[in-house]
Amino acid sequence: MKIGVPKELTNHEYRVGLTPPGVKALTQLGHNVFVELGAGLASGISNSEYIQAGALMVDASEVWNCQMIVKVKEPLPEEYPMIKENQLILAFLHLANNESLQRYLIEKKATALAYECVEKKDGTLPLLLPMSEVAGRLVVMQACTFLQKQYGGNGQLLGGVSGVESGHIVIIGAGVAGKAAVKMATGLGTKVTVLDTDLDKLRALDDLYQGRIETISSNQTNIGKAVRNADVVISAILKSGEKSSIIITESMVRNMKPGSVIMDVSVDQGASVETIDRTTTYDDPVFEKYGVLHYAVTNIPGATPYTSTYALANATLSYVVAIADHGIQEAMAKNPSLEKGVVIYNGKIQ
Repeated sequence: MKIGVPKELTNHEYRVGLTPPGVKALTQLGHNVFVELGAGLASGISNSEYIQAGALMVDASEVWNCQMIVKVKEPLPEEYPMIKENQLILAFLHLANNESLQRYLIEKKATALAYECVEKKDGTLPLLLPMSEVAGRLVVMQACTFLQKQYGGNGQLLGGVSGVESGHIVIIGAGVAGKAAVKMATGLGTKVTVLDTDLDKLRALDDLYQGRIETISSNQTNIGKAVRNADVVISAILKSGEKSSIIITESMVRNMKPGSVIMDVSVDQGASVETIDRTTTYDDPVFEKYGVLHYAVTNIPGATPYTSTYALANATLSYVVAIADHGIQEAMAKNPSLEKGVVIYNGKIQ
C-alpha cells in the first residue's frame, strides 16, 4: 500500500503522523511510505532519518496521492482539495464538531478513521490516551504561566512558598487527562480538588494520594461551589465521538475570582465551558471574560512535539500496519476496537 505522511498545517502543530521506526516497519512489510519534506523537523526528525528508514521524501501533492494518509490533526479547509476519491484518512478528526469536514469526506466517498473514537472492550481509548496524558500535564504547566500578573492572572504561585498559602486547582473529570493533571499539580504542592460522576475513580484517587487531594462527586451544585474559589479550573471531560456538553455555566464563571484561569482540555470536541465561544491557538492562547482568563487551544500536545509524536506513534503503529497489510475492511473484522474508530466508510457515516 502507498502511505502518505503530510506536514501538519494547524497553527503551531509540530507533531507528525509516523516516526522512522514506523516507516521502517511498514517498508519492511513491502509498503511504500511517502513523507512530505520537512514534516518531522519540528519533532526532531530529519529528512535523512526518514530516508534511512526507507521513506521517499516528496512534496505535499505527491503525499496526498497515496491510498492512505496518516496525519495527526484533521485536514484544514485548505487541504480539502488534496483529498482524493475513496482515500483513507487517519487522524484526530473530531467530526462531531466539524460538519464541513464531515460533508467533504462524505462527498469524496472517503473512509475516515478517527483516532479519538478507537475504543477497546473495556472502554479505554488507546489512541487518544497518550495525548490525554500529555495534555493533562501540559495544562498545569501552562496554568502556572497564565496566573502570572503580566498575562492577566491573579499573581498566585500555584505551589506557594514557606509561609504563604498555595494555589488551588479544580479538576473536573478523573479520566486520563484529569489524572495526569492531578499528578502534575500535586507535584507542585498545589491544593487539588477533583470532581467526577464515577465514584470508583474518585476512590482510586483517594487511595493513591492518601488524603493529599480532595475528591467530590460531580454535579452542578458541587461544580459551582468548587470553581468559585479556584485559581485554576481544568475541564477534562470527554465523551467519545460526541460533542462536549456544557458543565461550567456562565453564572459559575461570573462568580470566579478575578485573574483565575479556565483550561478546557477537550475543546476540540466542543466547549464544556459556556463562556468559551471560540477556540484559540498558541499564537493567542487565552482571552478574558468576566475577569477570568479562558484557555481554549485545540492542539495542546503540539507544544511538545518530540514527546507527543513518539507517544502517539507508539500507540497508532499497530493499527496502521494492520490496515496496510489487510485493508480497512479485514482489519476492522479482526479488531472490533478499530471498527469503532471508522466514523465514515466509503462516504457513509457509520
